[in-house]
Amino acid sequence: RKRLKGVRALLRLVRSGDEPFCQTENECYKQVSALLAGPREATALIETIDRLGSAFPDETAAGELDPVRERLVLRQHELHAGPGLDAAINAAVAACREGLERIDRLSLPDQPEQAADILAEGARAALRRAKKALDKASSRGEADDFHDLRKACKTHSMHLSLLGRLWPAPIKARRKAVDKLGERLGELHDVFVMRALLVAAGEPLGPPEDTRLLRKLLK
Repeated sequence: RKRLKGVRALLRLVRSGDEPFCQTENECYKQVSALLAGPREATALIETIDRLGSAFPDETAAGELDPVRERLVLRQHELHAGPGLDAAINAAVAACREGLERIDRLSLPDQPEQAADILAEGARAALRRAKKALDKASSRGEADDFHDLRKACKTHSMHLSLLGRLWPAPIKARRKAVDKLGERLGELHDVFVMRALLVAAGEPLGPPEDTRLLRKLLK
């Protein structure tokens, strides 16, 4: 999934050089990533419980989060053990192999100035997207706003990596800061997902008496 994010970031970087190809391929890899999102999210939720335990050792010393964690582990095992995961993996692998065969169709200019313009436009577009997401997160603060900001941060970080030898400013400090922000936004996203499960039909995290402390710590 991390490599797919890198591929999608690269496609966005050179998109203005061959927009039809890049747009189609980006959509393809977006769908591939979606196939693998469920199992990854199941693991991330367990990591969120563990992170809360580390952040609030006194409040969780009595093991009040254990019933929720056990349910999440069971949920993860069911996802990993079922036929759906193997089918998703096989479909993702097949789609990536097909993508490798299509890559020869990508047509980009050979002239250095034109190539530089394409890279600059791709990087600028990612920054514009991040600025827009930041403005929405600042003004509305909805879960989707912060999720969009996280995705924009991840793309910008990938671009910093890809353009490390071309970017005119000190690159390591900037990328370190962007990566740190991306990690914090990732943790926030996991909190939003957990809060959504708390109010979901069927009480997937357990009855209110088992989730009382979790609700408090998530706030």
